[in-house]
Amino acid sequence: MERYILALDQGTTSSRAIIFNKSGGIVSSFQKEFTQIYPKPGWVEHNPLEIWETQVLSARKAIEAASLAPEQIVSVGITNQRETTLIWERASGKPVYNAIVWQCRRSSGLCDRLREKGLESKISKKTGLLLDPYFSGTKIKWLLEHVPNLYERAKKGELCFGTMDTWLLFNLTGGHLTEPSNASRTLLFNIHTGEWDKEILDILDIPREILPEVVPSCGDFGYTEKEIFGKEIRVGGVAGDQQAALFGQACFKTGNAKNTYGTGCFALINTGNQAVASKNRLLTTVAWDLGRGLEYALEGSIFIAGAVVQWLRDKLKILESASDSEKLAASVPDTGGVYFVPAFVGLGAPYWDPDIRGTIVGLTRGTSRAHLTRAALESIAFQSYDLIKALEMDSGQKIEMLKADGGASRNSFLMQFQADILGIPVQLADIAETTALGAAYLAGLSSGYWSSKNEIEKNWKQKSIYSPKLDGRKKDLLISGWRKAVNTARAFK
Repeated sequence: MERYILALDQGTTSSRAIIFNKSGGIVSSFQKEFTQIYPKPGWVEHNPLEIWETQVLSARKAIEAASLAPEQIVSVGITNQRETTLIWERASGKPVYNAIVWQCRRSSGLCDRLREKGLESKISKKTGLLLDPYFSGTKIKWLLEHVPNLYERAKKGELCFGTMDTWLLFNLTGGHLTEPSNASRTLLFNIHTGEWDKEILDILDIPREILPEVVPSCGDFGYTEKEIFGKEIRVGGVAGDQQAALFGQACFKTGNAKNTYGTGCFALINTGNQAVASKNRLLTTVAWDLGRGLEYALEGSIFIAGAVVQWLRDKLKILESASDSEKLAASVPDTGGVYFVPAFVGLGAPYWDPDIRGTIVGLTRGTSRAHLTRAALESIAFQSYDLIKALEMDSGQKIEMLKADGGASRNSFLMQFQADILGIPVQLADIAETTALGAAYLAGLSSGYWSSKNEIEKNWKQKSIYSPKLDGRKKDLLISGWRKAVNTARAFK
């Protein structure tokens, strides 16, 4: 009987499930979008019950599409949008409020107050993170302050906090667990000791009782309830989406780097067993724990990447589908001097400015939807350029080639422009869904489905490579224009 791994990929805009075989190939997949909720400007929420429903539906449909019996699934791996914050009742499993999404800026005032008290350096040294609404800790604090009776109930142990991995695990297995890559994004986890940090919990006045147990990323997370898939299936691996993509790209060696082009954009470089402190406002994060101790990465995060194309499609209605952007952008030789800074929810690394808003500069009467679309795609590459240069400075390593993945990496125009602006080749894996693949590999390693990281490395295959073609002077002019556009956006608040 052939055996497979089921990966659950709980993303920002959709829940996906993919069945992988021994060679790391996709056997079947299913994806279901869910509702994005915007209660106020800068606020973003999700319905946790809808996320659970879409994730289970996707898993069942993927198994059905592959015509598999539940017995053929060796293990389940989970990867997830990180930092998105949820509190639910321990007894009933009922959420007390919508999930507050990683993009949400509602706790920026709290971050400002903590910064004014001189606490950023202390928190950053312990967690590797910056004081920004992006991370879970201040979102938890907001919930405890704004939902009636929540703090008192939290102190009594009646409530569970979790990021999306913990929420899925709770519903799948009944356990209240997380692992270090997700824990390291909460602003509450000491990345040097590998434990929840009591001092930070006291600073934020967050009861320890609501936090999940932290176990290795590759290990035993329990078994799914029988009624979900018709059989209890072991959950063997969990990692936050960007760390999972790093693993799925087989970036196991110090200095290996990847960039994931999804709703946001995330560049990571493996720093091995060293938690390298950033001098360029990047994040020091846990990459994973395979049961032999914490391994680390440096990360730069862009909040709006593929989401800018969704905005053109859904709000401006100038695209029928996201895939139309490639052909439309290529239909004009340049942007006609237009630059698009898609700071709809502020700018992430290396700027970390939550108060900037989206800005388009250089408009003329001749500006067309093609120019706007091209400028939007170029903005993803410009933001990634900023990240890659900062990663190189912090790590002290020149990135000779960038591995790319994620939905927007299928856009040939974007990938070629990225290679041109970086001046290095951009390499795409044969499997674009490396985030889900990383979760599958973690689950498969823990169950013996794959024997070692060496076996996983042999699975990695190149689909295509984009080599830089732009001359240096033109590249420098474009980057200079991007910098002016960002400065313009920062001046308008």
